[in-house]
Amino acid sequence: MQVGAQYLDNKRCRFTVWAPTKERITLHLISSPKRLVEMKKDEEGYFQVIVNNIIPGTNYYYQIEDGPDLPDPASYYQADGVHGPSQVIDHNAYQWKTKDWKGLNFKDLILYELHVGTFTPEGTFKAILPRLDELKEMGINALEIMPISQFPGTRNWGYDGVYPYSVQNSYGTPDDFKQLVDECHLRGIAVFLDLVYNHLGPEGNYFGHYGPYFTKNYCTPWGDAINFDGAYSDGVRDFFSDNALFWAEIYHLDGLRLDAIHTVYDMGAVHFWEYTQEKLQRFRQQTGRKYHLIAESDLNSPRVVQSPALGGYGFDAAWLDDFHHALYVILHERGRKRYEDFGSIKQLAKAIKEGYVHSGEYVEFRKKKYGRSSAGISGDHFVVFTHNHDQIGNHPRGQRWGGLVDLERLKLGAALMLLAPYIPMLFMGEEYGEDNPYYYFVSHTDQELVRAVQKGRREEFANFDWASDPPDPQSEETFEASKINWDKRNQGKYALIREWYKKLIHLRKQARALQNFDKDQTEVTIHDEKCLILQRNSGTNAIVCLFNFSNNALEINYKSSFKSWRKILDSTDFQLSGRKQLEAKDEVTKSYFLTEERIQIKPTSVLVYECN
Repeated sequence: MQVGAQYLDNKRCRFTVWAPTKERITLHLISSPKRLVEMKKDEEGYFQVIVNNIIPGTNYYYQIEDGPDLPDPASYYQADGVHGPSQVIDHNAYQWKTKDWKGLNFKDLILYELHVGTFTPEGTFKAILPRLDELKEMGINALEIMPISQFPGTRNWGYDGVYPYSVQNSYGTPDDFKQLVDECHLRGIAVFLDLVYNHLGPEGNYFGHYGPYFTKNYCTPWGDAINFDGAYSDGVRDFFSDNALFWAEIYHLDGLRLDAIHTVYDMGAVHFWEYTQEKLQRFRQQTGRKYHLIAESDLNSPRVVQSPALGGYGFDAAWLDDFHHALYVILHERGRKRYEDFGSIKQLAKAIKEGYVHSGEYVEFRKKKYGRSSAGISGDHFVVFTHNHDQIGNHPRGQRWGGLVDLERLKLGAALMLLAPYIPMLFMGEEYGEDNPYYYFVSHTDQELVRAVQKGRREEFANFDWASDPPDPQSEETFEASKINWDKRNQGKYALIREWYKKLIHLRKQARALQNFDKDQTEVTIHDEKCLILQRNSGTNAIVCLFNFSNNALEINYKSSFKSWRKILDSTDFQLSGRKQLEAKDEVTKSYFLTEERIQIKPTSVLVYECN
């Protein structure tokens, strides 16, 4: 049953809403002509009516048993915000230029996470369009857009959304978002959307008025859990699983990133994630389109990416936080204070070779044994990063690596992420070393809620003993300070970092060994407790990467069966000397052949060799 206001044709629209415990619902059309229309309930608890003389843009509410006007939980657009009327949208009106687009293979993706509101000064879908060509030129081929479902006010990370089928009105219209997806596809760029199925935001959340969407059987960090397995849960399961399908069918997305999947509780015989995967698999088979699902999970369990037939959840990939944490504490001296269970080069080596660092050991932060080994799972089932919205935004000063470590360590971190046997994800601005902060921000209208959020942020960071409180999340200044400064990208060190990222991405796409995600074909060794040697193999070809994390030059005797070595990248070649000189210097590097296995590597640098 398709919920929402389905615009048909000839000024007809079918309105459908699920409210299994209610006896009567009235459709209140508030656009001209204003009307009250009784809806008919079926045996599964869906109220429905087809109404004539409806045009796109018509505003409407529902009245439950003579109660007040309420927006549609499945609203496709909230032009006047979370408390305003829902709006009829003709989703068939947009003329797609790329209707035959079939998507990209997941293993080929270079993901780029962005927040619409802070990616450009305007903070809209349309404002992203002029930036697409440069992202493509960088080698980016997949956007991962933070949640855009309608949230309160105009400033929010998106995880307080309360209309999962809508797009945020301050970002633009449904057609504006479709145009963004269309223009991305024209450039060979896939589009992923971050969705939240573990909770709904507190302000503008009218779901409880309609039916048993929530349960007290489980508790989440945001309150009562969504009801995926209790009485009347069939309608809830369909509401959210059909939503995953909706973004594929209506907006032609290439995939989803699902927030904190471990807080989606379902003890039924067919877990919600398996139920959703079944629907999406039918869609893939019927259309021939690729549609990937990425999980954020706190389980450190391979079950997340294993097939439902093996008892897994069936996600294509999971975020690998352990990789970020292990690298962070190696590159940032004070990182251990934030990630107390990380700190050794052996953990970083394990993150590269196996995936999960915590795979059953006792973890002090959790006060228990935690995790399970992912050693046998191919690397293209994990997404790695040096930045993401959580890791930056949940620092009280919102600091990116550009504001924490020096230029050489920035280059080291980028190289390890892009040369490791995983799917890389950049956070907006990272590609040129953006050092503006990225804070947590909201714009709630409920003042009691505002005070609760402000208090919660202060208390969250009290345990870290920071010198100051985090910025006020409700302040517009906090939001404005979080916007990236795109103009930096062609200046000084920012231009140099951008060129370094571009070289790494190009190498990743061209080298055959870097496209092999078989863990058995990945070798990681430690030299002198300060240097990692990563070898990626593919038949008779290999890429060997030497990472020196120390402040001293090192000499390494590296034994290998390869006879021909060619140095193809040296991070110390990338200095503040101008782009033309960089390119000339790189040409010299390309012609250099190693004649012996005794290698000198400078402090805080990386060398990359191609071997045959």
